[in-house]
Amino acid sequence: MAEYELVIRARRVVTPGGIRPATVAVRDGRIAALAAFSDAPGATRVEELPGQEILLPGLVDTHVHVNEPGRTEWEGFASATRAAAEGGVTTLIDMPLNCLPPTTTISALRRKQPTARGGWVDVGFWGGVVPGNLGELAGLHRAGVFGFKAFLVDSGVPEFGCLGPGDLDAALAEIARLDALLIVHAEDAAVIAAAPSPAGRSYAGFLASRPPAAEDTAIARLLAAAGHHGARVHVLHLASASALPVIAAARAGGVRVSAETCPHYLTFCAEEVPDGATEYKCCPPIRGAAHRDGLWRGLADGLISAVVSDHSPCPPSLKQQASGDFGAAWGGISSLQLGLSAVWTQARQRGHSLADVARWMAAGPAALAGVPGKGAITPGHDADLVAFDDAASFTVDPARLRHRHPVTPYAGRTLTGVVRRTWLRGQPATAAPAGRLLARQADGAGTLAP
Repeated sequence: MAEYELVIRARRVVTPGGIRPATVAVRDGRIAALAAFSDAPGATRVEELPGQEILLPGLVDTHVHVNEPGRTEWEGFASATRAAAEGGVTTLIDMPLNCLPPTTTISALRRKQPTARGGWVDVGFWGGVVPGNLGELAGLHRAGVFGFKAFLVDSGVPEFGCLGPGDLDAALAEIARLDALLIVHAEDAAVIAAAPSPAGRSYAGFLASRPPAAEDTAIARLLAAAGHHGARVHVLHLASASALPVIAAARAGGVRVSAETCPHYLTFCAEEVPDGATEYKCCPPIRGAAHRDGLWRGLADGLISAVVSDHSPCPPSLKQQASGDFGAAWGGISSLQLGLSAVWTQARQRGHSLADVARWMAAGPAALAGVPGKGAITPGHDADLVAFDDAASFTVDPARLRHRHPVTPYAGRTLTGVVRRTWLRGQPATAAPAGRLLARQADGAGTLAP
């Protein structure tokens, strides 16, 4: 009998110690050994990557709006997880809003879990913090959510309310008591209320309606409150580079804060967004090139530790493409299948390596959510792997995207880097749905019991 079920040999493997030739041996769905490229251990299956392909850890996307149940016509677990697998994402953590009911109670979590079973990749869940549900947080925490999401501004859906100063203070006290994580959409409602209306086709007008000060003010308020309570917080989808000094100062002062950004903020800039092109609308908005450059510096400096999709789809009609009205259009960008290629396209031009990309898109998000056994090619971890041709290029054809509605600002854009194969626990991820549900446990994360 063969010692291993699978051996993959590659001339370039992204490991925690750097990129090197290696042989990855898999037993019982986990990486059992990481050997020299010249080694030839016995295995049921042996695969050798072509010289132009590099082996990456499966990506971990901790910011995905799947919207099922309740708004499955927007997106569902079957379509979202298939898109993830095609894009090299092997673990995703689902956001608690845009589904009905939102994941703000134990009963809502129990209703959602069956809909997520049998996907193409592994799935975990965030809980939500809204006014009035403070008493639910401890139960959700015990039930295995990986942390809690809150908004400091209107979420866009009436069933997921935002936290005022008093609500935020109470939530942080409970988060600290639970030693949990609060992940926050940080924009300041008062700054936005004082800004111009976003109505119309002008992208400059929409951008002015949500200025950088909205993020900067909200983040400063969040970090001051987090420091007071000793709570761990995470800033979601950072678009304003001018908030980075605030985050750096808070961290230096002992506040437990991390931050993420998204492929669209690292790829696009406001100067390039056409008027009426509502497929680019998201909140916070895609800002100017100076902010994009600043976010890249934040990644290089380690102030930003994760790059995740904020995949937030909707039916095409809600994007108001006929009118091009940014004020009326739903804000959200669909990119779950394209994130790795989009980030690599920009990263390589800025002198970054695929080891950097793997740290931002695999190890960093896994550490953020506390999902052990994910995000790195190292013995003991799940054999979640991606064969990536980092020199090949392709033009984005929406018809080839697997998420439910192929509306995307990447349409027609040429990206560098093609996902050739994805493995989930050593099995081809696109051959058959084999995803599991994940739950946070006291000593880490595990598979949710049936």
